[in-house]
Order: sequence, then structure tokens, then C-alpha cells
Amino acid sequence: MDLIVFDLDGTLLNASSQISPYTAETLTRLSQRGIAYTVATGRALHASRGLLDGHRFRLSQAYKNGVLIWDPGLGDYSHHNFLTLSEIQHVVEAMLHEQVTPFLFTLESGNQHRVYHPPLGDEVAERLAENFDSRPGVDVFPVAQLPPDAEITNASALGAVRSIEAVQQLIGDEPGLVAYSGTAQEDTGLNWIDIHHVDATKGTAVEVFKDELGASRVVCFGDSHNDLSMFAAADECYAPSNAKPEVLAAATAVIGHHDEDGIARFLRERFELGEA
Repeated sequence: MDLIVFDLDGTLLNASSQISPYTAETLTRLSQRGIAYTVATGRALHASRGLLDGHRFRLSQAYKNGVLIWDPGLGDYSHHNFLTLSEIQHVVEAMLHEQVTPFLFTLESGNQHRVYHPPLGDEVAERLAENFDSRPGVDVFPVAQLPPDAEITNASALGAVRSIEAVQQLIGDEPGLVAYSGTAQEDTGLNWIDIHHVDATKGTAVEVFKDELGASRVVCFGDSHNDLSMFAAADECYAPSNAKPEVLAAATAVIGHHDEDGIARFLRERFELGEA
């Protein structure tokens, strides 16, 4: 059987971060043909549910770049890769050394997702805390309230480009960690960084999917650096034309832009799903 794995932002979703009507109809046609599909995204489950509901995403799904794998049938996480205490300490020390405020994301009892932070020392950190707190399904607390049994899924931060680059260098000697970073917003001089366990990748998630479903061929779609491990694990990998240069270079082929239903149009041709 074929298994299709989608990244969300910049790939399956349009510029409004939605599944367009054309793409929604394409997913319906895939489902009617019995072609299996799922997602591997940097988003959290609670930030994806509203987007995926009603589009027949019934198979296991990878969230936070593979840190967590959600099984809709169980209504629970089936796999996870949390940070160890020593890894967390290394990350926090590196961020504080560069005067960047660390935000620690946790999974707690009852599958509660929370975010913890030390005292907010600047406007950038305050804005980021407000942003996290505004997201549905997430509560933000001072790090002094972090429960001792909380599992930390990842650490994120926002800061000046030079500071974020320095953080990435400082944790570079930690074999258990992987970091992704990029421009937070054009012309702001700020970069974001997200750090989690090295075994938590979209590539490892694809291997789990293959084992669970007995998929003989995996076809994946992605646009950014966190998709490269998934590309390496897949049999075919396609990048929309808006993808990062490294992703374009690694792709089996480059297809249409994500805001022009590029993935859906490719799928209709690839699997002979019919025209609009």
C-alpha cells in the first residue's frame, strides 16, 4: 500500500494556514480510493485538530516534528521522545548565557500541554509569552510552578539573530539534541529556535508509520529543513515551489506552490483522481 505523509504549514495548507476547498475535495477523493494519508508537522496536536477535523485523518499522526505520535483510534499518544534532565539543563544554560528567555513545553497527566518560562526580562519574551498563552489548549506558567513529573517535549525561544545562532552553537556538542531555527518575521532582526530530542524527527515518525501500516511505499510532501529527515525516509518526496533551497534540492521533484493547491493538483494527476 502507498502512504502519503503531509507537512502542514507551507505545504498542505495555503497562505491563510487553511486546507483550501480544492485540497479538501482532493483528500476526499484519496479517501474514497482507499489511499492512506497522514501528517507529520512541527505543530502540536491542539494546534492542528481544528484544521484536520472533517478531512478523514484517521491514521497515526506525528506532532512537534515527531516528538509525539498521536493515535486517533486510541485517543492517546502512542510514541514519544522527551528531553532528559541533563539535556534540558544544557539548553536552558545556553539560552540564559545568551540572554534569551527559554520556554519549556510539557506534556503532563491527562495529556495536558503547558508552557513554562523563567522571569520575562524583555519585551520580546513578554510578547512571545502572550502569543503562547493566546493559543487554544495551552496554558503558560512561571517555571517555579513546573511539576517535578512533567515531561518536557521541546524548548523554544525568540531572540536576536546573533543570540539564537550562538545558542545553536552552544548546544551543538550535545548528541541528544536537534535544533531548528529561522527568521521570525522579516525586518525584525529576530530569529526563532526550537530544540528537542534528536530521535524525535519526522523521519523516525515515518518509520513508525511504515511499521504500523505495513506500507510498501511512502510518498511525502514538505517545504522546510525539518522535512529533510522525512524526505530521507520516504520512497518519493516532493517539494512545493515555495520550499527552502535545501528541500528543493533534496526532492524527487518540485511541484506547484502551496498557495496554489500545488500538492492537491499533483495528487490528482499522480493518483488519477480526476479533474475539478
